[in-house]
Amino acid sequence: MGLVLRSSLGGNPWDVLHQGLARHLHLSVGAWVTLVGALVLLLWIPLRQKPGVGTVGNVLVLGVAMDATLGLVPAPHALAVRIPLLAAGILLNALATGLYIGARLGPGPRDGLMTGLHRRTGRSVRLIRTCIELTVLTAGIALGGTFGVGTVAYALAIGPLVQFLLPRLTVPGATARH
Repeated sequence: MGLVLRSSLGGNPWDVLHQGLARHLHLSVGAWVTLVGALVLLLWIPLRQKPGVGTVGNVLVLGVAMDATLGLVPAPHALAVRIPLLAAGILLNALATGLYIGARLGPGPRDGLMTGLHRRTGRSVRLIRTCIELTVLTAGIALGGTFGVGTVAYALAIGPLVQFLLPRLTVPGATARH
């Protein structure tokens, strides 16, 4: 996530929101990743979603990892460096998604919101995910988060990459808790 933002080509929709919040409310982007993740968990209550250890780990680790990456990776100016940085960030995000979902230890807050809304409303995952992503993206843009070609690249690439990786990374056995 940090690599995608560091590319300055546009973040994924949630990170556009986190970045916009950081610009106005003077906490780090990673702090907002953590706070928004915790707030999204509150939305699980009426959905009767149950968190797992992976859910809690997602909330606690992602923000720290975001701030560490943004602190350690310098902001490149050359497009020839920014494009591979964006590509590496998207690939690593897909790998991380496949690993944490495949471990069957509970979805992250944002994924659990999607699956909970799907289960409670009967609406398609595609419709629910699209509505959630467009809502947070719109809010993030309004707050001044970076939207650009990287946002579009992320949106087009993340689904196919996760679909490819998930079966290869899923632990066999019990079904995932959603």
